[in-house]
Amino acid sequence: MTASAKMLAKQIAIKGGLEVANLLRATGLVRGARGRGAIFTLHHVRPRDTTEFAPNAHLEITPEFLDTVLRQLKSDGYRFVSLGEIPALLSEQAPKQPFAAFTLDDGYRNNLVYALPIFERHGAPFTIFVAKGLVERTHTIWWETLAALLRKEKRLGFDFGDGREIIDLVAPAAKQRAFGRFARYLHQNDEAATVMEMDTLARDHEIDPFEIVDDLVMGAPELNLLDASPLASLGAHSVSHRAVARLSDAEVRDEMEVSCDYVAAISGNRPQSFAYPYGTREAVTQRQAMIARDFGFAIAVTTQPGVVTQRSLDNATYLPRLSINGLYQKARYVSGLASGIPLKLMASGE
Repeated sequence: MTASAKMLAKQIAIKGGLEVANLLRATGLVRGARGRGAIFTLHHVRPRDTTEFAPNAHLEITPEFLDTVLRQLKSDGYRFVSLGEIPALLSEQAPKQPFAAFTLDDGYRNNLVYALPIFERHGAPFTIFVAKGLVERTHTIWWETLAALLRKEKRLGFDFGDGREIIDLVAPAAKQRAFGRFARYLHQNDEAATVMEMDTLARDHEIDPFEIVDDLVMGAPELNLLDASPLASLGAHSVSHRAVARLSDAEVRDEMEVSCDYVAAISGNRPQSFAYPYGTREAVTQRQAMIARDFGFAIAVTTQPGVVTQRSLDNATYLPRLSINGLYQKARYVSGLASGIPLKLMASGE
């Protein structure tokens, strides 16, 4: 089975799981699966991109779908809360309704332009996680740079470790395979050095990685404007956006401290929350969660799928989130995801 076929099969399976979860949710038989509530992950909120090759499509939803998400969760009985409220809510013995908290990683400009008005329309608090290196244009966004590069070219030369080779990029499927290969190479090698390799390759093909950052990410004045909304909060998201599990403890503390101080300088308040870059099991472990706790963060979030339970309070610097995935933009999928039932089904199948 080709990589494209495997990806399609996975998407079909996920859609099927969400459909089943929504049907089970409607019966009320698995109510306990939803826990106390959920923290949702978003990235881009912007009009639909019709580009044929879109390897980052899972990281973006339309403004219309964000509106649908909020309406659907409200209809399902969820209460919208800020991240800062969660510890107190978890201490309640008999909550009347589940909560939903919203987070947006990386500080994209479309969060201000498109997401803010929708959150305000629904009275929903949200947190923007800020990476200092992106805001100050000292670091680049490799997955955006790579997408632009592969979209532009029909062939590339690169050395993945066994000598320079020519990569065919004529068909969209070939571009997708190449994207996956570059991503694996990055996560298996020194991340900072690999990003520099990719940036150099992009510049060789007349693509400026820093222009991409400047186009996509808010600067400090825009973050300050967004933070003026009573519904918005700013959280820390490191400096370099590297996987913290692959850094030394000293580097992790430095990433947390410098990004925390930077957010405090913008907002006037020390951030109480931190989002681990990537957030997967490979990217962050309990060791880094302990560092975040000792540093003083009240909450730190992963991207590992899960609902929040009362027991989550004992591990508040390693909380799960549910991704609002751009590949599954239907209201019933939101209900199915938030129910926690897909996670139960996955666990029972292991």
